[in-house]
Amino acid sequence: MAQTPTPTPIPDVTLACADGGGTREADDAPKRAGVIVAVLAFAGLGASFMQTILIPIQGELPKLLNTTSGNTAWVITATLVAAAVCTPVAGRLGDMFGKRRVAMALLLLQAVGAVLAALSNDVVTMVIARVLQGMAAGVIPLGISILRDVLPRRQLGSGIALVSATLGVGGALGLPVSAVVAENFDWHALFWVAAGIAVLAYLAYAVFVPSSTQRSPGRIDVVGIVGLALGLVGVLVAVSRGGDWGWGNGRTLTLLVGGVLVLAIWGVIELRVKDPLVDLRVSARGPVLLTNLASVAMGFALFASNVVFPQLLVLPRATGIGLGLTLTVAALILAPAGLAMMALSPVAGRVERRWGAKPLLIVGAAVLALAYGIALMFHAEAWQILVVNVVLGAGVGLGYAAMPALIMQAVPAHETGAANGLNALMRSLGTSIAAAASGAILAQSVTTVGGVAGPSEGGFLLTLTLGLGAALVCVIVAAFIPRPRADLEVGGGPGTY
Repeated sequence: MAQTPTPTPIPDVTLACADGGGTREADDAPKRAGVIVAVLAFAGLGASFMQTILIPIQGELPKLLNTTSGNTAWVITATLVAAAVCTPVAGRLGDMFGKRRVAMALLLLQAVGAVLAALSNDVVTMVIARVLQGMAAGVIPLGISILRDVLPRRQLGSGIALVSATLGVGGALGLPVSAVVAENFDWHALFWVAAGIAVLAYLAYAVFVPSSTQRSPGRIDVVGIVGLALGLVGVLVAVSRGGDWGWGNGRTLTLLVGGVLVLAIWGVIELRVKDPLVDLRVSARGPVLLTNLASVAMGFALFASNVVFPQLLVLPRATGIGLGLTLTVAALILAPAGLAMMALSPVAGRVERRWGAKPLLIVGAAVLALAYGIALMFHAEAWQILVVNVVLGAGVGLGYAAMPALIMQAVPAHETGAANGLNALMRSLGTSIAAAASGAILAQSVTTVGGVAGPSEGGFLLTLTLGLGAALVCVIVAAFIPRPRADLEVGGGPGTY
């Protein structure tokens, strides 16, 4: 693979202006860096907010869109699949044509999708709108990659931690916002709010985020994009809809087996082309491969709790396990997990600078395991779920801060966008598997108590146990992550990351 020149370090005393018109003085550089991080984090919050925006009204979608529940399931699936497919593609395009440019294009698509959803009353239009909104998920790994290009080394860890945490923060904070809007206004207002967030993020990008000079020249790997898209669509649709269709159903098996075969062929082709969408040789290096495997496990651990806790909070007390809370109150109990992720960002940055990203990931996964252990014993009161969820948020915040740092220590600077995009895909794959596994377990455990049907306590406990197991797997995998090659590690001077 051809070597690209080492990027010019950004001195501690300066930071390039967005308009290319010079530099700020030393006193202004930290301020400007803070503004850039804030803009990237805001854009990430908006993108992750899209993932949970429909949860408060998910059960009402068949009536609202005048269709069947089977059709409205595609509204959720479409966003998941679009995010998974677009994230690695956006990362590679960002490396080639500029991360800021590609991120702004995704924000425009997000805004268009939100407006289209706000004007829609049928399922087809809504699915198209949700595909456009799902594509915006690529904004988060692109934002993390931008930080590597524009921030001094001493500010990079905290910046990565904050932007990476938005993967969970936006979803956690979006729940109460969506619940309040849905309960007090027409449901279309949710998407007008989302459109406003996307437009504000686009304008903030245009004004405050500098263009990076890092480029990875080459051609667009059309075959790679199509192959990855077909393979992921097959696998993810099978995983997300298998519970409804049946895991032995012909559609499920055809999509799953077909998707896996397409991805296998895609991998062989990617190893042979000159400018691949994903450099699988780099991805197969120990630090990158094990970090991505740990990401799958942490994504699973995160989503297992997202399936269990909302149901425990809102199920009627007559079930013997539910707490009978309203959706808004339940969302407010779950929201502090997002605040914990955000609050730990500066702590994660300091830990990463002092001890490294690998110990940070191990600690984050261990905190997750601790939270699940507590949840298995204490889940009968709302305050117990609140405490456990905050601890879970802390673990996810630490872990999500570590993973991009580990990836960027192990790949060349000109492949940062694609590598972070692939890592984000691995996290999404973990959450998709968790959603399918948890959904199947809870569906099979449904019992009727006091005339009210709902999952049994055994089903919830088994799901929490799987979350605990996934967190422990993450700890074990993280412990074996080797040091990156010396020629790819952070240089001695600030800004050379």
